[in-house]
Amino acid sequence: MENPIIVALDLPSPQKALKIAEELAPVVGAFKVGKQLFISGGSDVLRKLRATGAKVFLDLKLHDIPNTVAKAVMAATDLGVQMTTVHASGGSAMLAAAGNAAHEQAAMLRSEEPLVLAVTVLTSMDDGDLAELGIEGGTQEQVLRLAKLATGAGLKGLVCSPQEIEMLRAELGDNVQLVTPGIRPASSRPDDQKRTLTPAEAIAAGANWLVIGRPITGAADPKAAAIGILHSIDPELVPESERPEPIPEVVDCAECGKSLKLDATEQATGRYHCPYCDKDVVH
Repeated sequence: MENPIIVALDLPSPQKALKIAEELAPVVGAFKVGKQLFISGGSDVLRKLRATGAKVFLDLKLHDIPNTVAKAVMAATDLGVQMTTVHASGGSAMLAAAGNAAHEQAAMLRSEEPLVLAVTVLTSMDDGDLAELGIEGGTQEQVLRLAKLATGAGLKGLVCSPQEIEMLRAELGDNVQLVTPGIRPASSRPDDQKRTLTPAEAIAAGANWLVIGRPITGAADPKAAAIGILHSIDPELVPESERPEPIPEVVDCAECGKSLKLDATEQATGRYHCPYCDKDVVH
């Protein structure tokens, strides 16, 4: 399995984003650059992220007339990104134009063709939010409708909530890549995501890529957090050079001294949450 972690670099400055990226590059699969970071850092951020050796995901969620979106996708292809996003609600003509633009521009440049991902329903939205917009039938029905529209237009990747992974796999098969935000380790707060799963649950359901932001970038030790998530998915995904010596099953908390029993992931990563002092601890 390829390293499935995409780190969302939703950070206030390019300098901070690049510093974290350099630290995380050996243990993650890709970095996601959204509107905030792209506007503040421009194409230079993409170039420096590519230099880390990780894939780059330019997440601008394009939604415009077909010709405008096609030109934007061509520009993204010129920048050497591996993934980019468009809104499925832009319609079949726009979706087809985006996919064709990526293919034709990559062929002309003799470069890697970026995966154009159609965004179905944002993970911050639920049935009530859709009802406010006049969309009937609920989240899953709308996700499936938009997913079929996108794949029918020739796109080979979708962005969807973890809760829709199994449904989309059953309906669309294995020929579409599923990129999944709304991923939260069991110990994390849900933040503004409403439809979430843990990393291991999302991979088991059929996701190809997991978009994870604050649980990694906001951690006291981002690299240790990423390694812990990788280990929870499959211990073999953790690079050998990054595998710490396992610690005992029972330890005394390094913060408060109380005795704790650790699970297998906590033992392997040396990272745990103490229920007594309510702190995240690196052993």
